[in-house]
Amino acid sequence: MTAGIQSLVIPVRDAAAATAFHRTLLGADPHTESPYYVGFTVNGLEIGLDPNGHAAGLTGPTPFFAVDDVAEAVAAAVEAGGSVVSEPNRVAENTTVATVADAEGNRIGLIQG
Repeated sequence: MTAGIQSLVIPVRDAAAATAFHRTLLGADPHTESPYYVGFTVNGLEIGLDPNGHAAGLTGPTPFFAVDDVAEAVAAAVEAGGSVVSEPNRVAENTTVATVADAEGNRIGLIQG
C-alpha cells in the first residue's frame, strides 16, 4: 500500500523564523520557499514547513507516506478503524494529499504524485 515515508510536514506559525531555524539545523537552503510551503530535501527525505498546518488540523510533525492512490488509502485506513482528518486534496499539478488518524488519534499523511 505504501512506498515508505516520503516527507515530514511540520506545522509552523512563523514561517520566517522556522525557515531560519531549519536552514541552520539542516545545513541546507530550502528548495522551495513560498508563503504556503517551505521545503528542504535532506538525504532524500522532504522536510516541509507548513504555515497553514495548524489551521488544517496538524498538531505536530506528520509523516506522509507515498501511496499509489490516496482515495483508496484513505478508505483502507477508515476500514481499519481510523478516521479522516482531511479529505484528499490536490496541492500541485500531480500531487494529492490527505491526512488520516489512527484509532489513538495519531496523524498520518498520505501523498500521491
